[in-house]
Amino acid sequence: PLGLLISQRLNRSGTCWQLLQLRSSAACLASGEAGRMAIEAALVREAIQRSRGAASWMATASTNDSDRLALLRQQGFQPLRRETIWHWEPSHVTANRELPADLQLRPLNRRTAAAMWQLEQATLPAQLRQLLDRRVDDLLDQSEQPSLMLFDSNRQQAVAGARRLRPSSRDLPEIELSVHPGWTHLLGEPLQLLLERSAANSSELLVRSDVLDGERSAWLQSLGMAPEGEEVVMARSVWRRHATQQTAQVAQRIEAVLGR
Repeated sequence: PLGLLISQRLNRSGTCWQLLQLRSSAACLASGEAGRMAIEAALVREAIQRSRGAASWMATASTNDSDRLALLRQQGFQPLRRETIWHWEPSHVTANRELPADLQLRPLNRRTAAAMWQLEQATLPAQLRQLLDRRVDDLLDQSEQPSLMLFDSNRQQAVAGARRLRPSSRDLPEIELSVHPGWTHLLGEPLQLLLERSAANSSELLVRSDVLDGERSAWLQSLGMAPEGEEVVMARSVWRRHATQQTAQVAQRIEAVLGR
């Protein structure tokens, strides 16, 4: 084998797929950069061609991996979001943190998943949200416990969430922290309580957060988290030509209408 590509569906409908792993063998690496790029590009093209029902593809790459970024751009992937990966060793020291009267800490389950899904819709860039094509069931499929949210009982909406990702792309559990754009004032004890409860039974975790949110990054650092690196979330659409037979059928219907 010269190379290996592993991919998976990102939603139940199969409209969005993700590149999980892309590896080259020692023999391929020994042949030089051009040879490796050719093998990996061929694998990506073949994977996209074989997924007939996919309308979009997702991939992530380290901001330091210029070769992988160039390969993905060559195959039509465009950067949509940059995330910082924070390494966290929670102390698990019990503290009496209180939430505002109108906020509740709720677990992610089938009854509350719609609220978490609406929070994600509000926090993701519009283009990324459209390409992911994620529904409530997809969110449940891709989450592990404990995943929690801060729920505003007055407005009946989730305003922040800490979702443990499944499957994790690394050896450690990963938490995706989401905060509604209108609720950034929760930085402090409310969000710290949310993170600490989501980190239950884990001595080490990784926390994902948007690079552009400088205020949140400074706050995460104040909790003792250390940045491990940055990743670029990339995506591409898949446009397929309609079958000739279908085009002919449409032409016949139009001809019949014009004839009448």
